[in-house]
Amino acid sequence: MRVLWLCNIMLPAYAKAHDLPFSVREGWLTGCLERIMRQTDFDNRIELGICFPAQGEISSSSEVIDGITYFGFSEDLDHPEVYDGTVENRFHVILDDFKPDVLHIFGAEFPHSLAMLRAFGNPKRSLLGIQGLCCKIAEDYMAELPLEVQRMTTFRDRLKNDTIIQQQEKYKVRAEHEREAILLTDNITGRTDFDRKITSEINPEAEYYKMNETMRPCFYEGKWKAGVAEPHSIFLSQGDYPLKGFHFMIEAMPRILEKYPDAHLYVAGNNIIGKGNSKYPYFMRASAYGKYLKSLLFKYKLKKKVTMLGTLTDTQMKEQFLKSSVFVCPSIVENSPNSLCEAMLLGMPVVAARAGGIPSLIQADKEGVIFEKANVESLTDGILQIWDEPVIADVFGDNARKRALEVHDPDANYKRLVEIYTEISNKK
Repeated sequence: MRVLWLCNIMLPAYAKAHDLPFSVREGWLTGCLERIMRQTDFDNRIELGICFPAQGEISSSSEVIDGITYFGFSEDLDHPEVYDGTVENRFHVILDDFKPDVLHIFGAEFPHSLAMLRAFGNPKRSLLGIQGLCCKIAEDYMAELPLEVQRMTTFRDRLKNDTIIQQQEKYKVRAEHEREAILLTDNITGRTDFDRKITSEINPEAEYYKMNETMRPCFYEGKWKAGVAEPHSIFLSQGDYPLKGFHFMIEAMPRILEKYPDAHLYVAGNNIIGKGNSKYPYFMRASAYGKYLKSLLFKYKLKKKVTMLGTLTDTQMKEQFLKSSVFVCPSIVENSPNSLCEAMLLGMPVVAARAGGIPSLIQADKEGVIFEKANVESLTDGILQIWDEPVIADVFGDNARKRALEVHDPDANYKRLVEIYTEISNKK
């Protein structure tokens, strides 16, 4: 069975073979790929091809590495909301070369997803994997920001045409691409009640397949222990745009510090409130949201209580999970955040917003604490509950780990993936 993946990043397996830089995003793709490469069922063997956006010579090349055929294609990665119809020509070449029985697209919102579906022209053999849902991201993008912050512009925002309002508009465009892509396939795979509901509203005729994700390999080893973690340390995996809810976490800190003066917040990902590794001074690269975050830090005198960690590798992320006393997901909207799943795999205490698909991933008051989204008081109470009741927090972590090991079991997920591919490939 020949299956062609369309991804939105260059996979680490290809990058490492050529000593190229690669993204640590979408780490579950690596987990899934590694399991496919270990397949032993030759009756249902998957012959895999992978398409990914690339630049230069790679964008028009194909190569076989460890039995996987890789195809590059050119795309403007800085403007993922812009549809470029010329990429369809490249996809026609790839499809003619590989001749897939099943086309599996990861992410409905990318313009290349729509281009590939148009080029393939076979809805019955197309499988569209839902990641985020841009229609809901666009709807909730402002994340309760004050109106003056929504309208704020900086030098960087003007230079890049990337104000907060413009960011929201770009997601509205991506939502239209997403909607058309969902309408152009007969098969959808997702993981939450949230994505099932939204996609069925757009295309009620499409068949929905529940498909859990396999996480990055390193997260299946090791377990969080209270005695090893830094006391009263909070970890956020990302915070560089409004819907991730960094501002809610900052506003929660004063009351947390009243009870636990040693509390400290660590945030991974792109550093938008400091110089970081950039060669440019902060005033040149500051976004309106970054300036707002800095104003909150100044207002609450939190400069020494927040550490920006920058972009972390998978092993660095795992290390930070293990040495933090609680993982917090304060997002205003999510579908199935992998950082939450990774924290659960490690068995650490979790506090997460009741947003989007999160209630499908973690059971409140059994596997973690769920708070009402955009509610700072509820968020604060959740973190304090974890620290006030360490025995219960340990039980939550153990329960979360038990569930996550089942949900993200590589062998079970691989078996399910083969079942889905086989069913789709047999459709007439």
